[in-house]
Amino acid sequence: MFTPRIAPALLFLCLLVAPLLASSSSWAEDVFNVRFSWKLKGEYAPFYLARDEGLFTKVGYNVHLGEGAGAEAALGALVQGQEDVVVIPGIYALSAVSKGLPVKMIALYQPKAPVAIISFPDKPITSPKELEGHSLVGTVGDTTTDYLKVFCKINAIDCDKIKLVMLNNQARLPQFMSRQVDALSTYWNIDVPQLEFSSKQKFVVLDVSKYGLIEPGLSIVTSDAAIQNNPERLKNFIHALSQGFVDSKESPKAAAEALSNAWQGAPDAEVVETQVKLSNDTFVSSAGEPLGWVDDGVVTAALALLKDSGQIETVKPHGSYYTNKLLSE
Repeated sequence: MFTPRIAPALLFLCLLVAPLLASSSSWAEDVFNVRFSWKLKGEYAPFYLARDEGLFTKVGYNVHLGEGAGAEAALGALVQGQEDVVVIPGIYALSAVSKGLPVKMIALYQPKAPVAIISFPDKPITSPKELEGHSLVGTVGDTTTDYLKVFCKINAIDCDKIKLVMLNNQARLPQFMSRQVDALSTYWNIDVPQLEFSSKQKFVVLDVSKYGLIEPGLSIVTSDAAIQNNPERLKNFIHALSQGFVDSKESPKAAAEALSNAWQGAPDAEVVETQVKLSNDTFVSSAGEPLGWVDDGVVTAALALLKDSGQIETVKPHGSYYTNKLLSE
């Protein structure tokens, strides 16, 4: 049998080019930047699980996930073109659009933000009316603080009988834990597991969404320009991410591990997994619609809340705030 000989020069060229060809797939990957509105926490686990499972790679994306320093900073980076999408509470996206920012929600995973008012068992606040005569620690940008007057109105509470103590975000938790104040507004899926683990005690949790204070929570937001110029790119990302949410519900332990591996100084594994499990319960969709679907009724109620609280002056046509087109098959 004849075996062709390869000239030394050609063989050298093949050896030189082979590694470049092998790495060509990485060149072809589309870098996709995602910015969270806050530091790492359990409700971000589906993003890291999707990345670790290669769901983004399958659609040709090299997804970069970055921590944030507030919704305003994330939105600013988005409109400046530094990020492809940002992950922020939907209530802030609606407010931003009302104020003229050219962005839209393209997925909403938490129709009801998991916000609660927590108190100590020996001085429990089990209903909104029981806030009267107690002190509540708040901070600028805290949703319960921002909408407290509306919450009082909905539940026939005399707001003047609530002692609102305004502190910065770093000081409010120590103030509560040292019992200088009676109640703390916080997220029951994130902060409560950490507090209960570290303090070895249970807290009384008052879920404000059950008493009319319903705000859209975790959402994906992008620029109007990105939706117009490259909708397929966004659509591929959303579809891959949605599978990450499904997989997180099916395997919260794996999701917690994926998050913890990327989380420098992560809390105890038990805390992270509890955060993930509780967060999974908040990721719900409208009947008959895909996960991430933005329900117009949720948007209507949230815009009314924003207007009643004085956060916005006017309400735009709903098509300015969100689109579900990227979730369609």
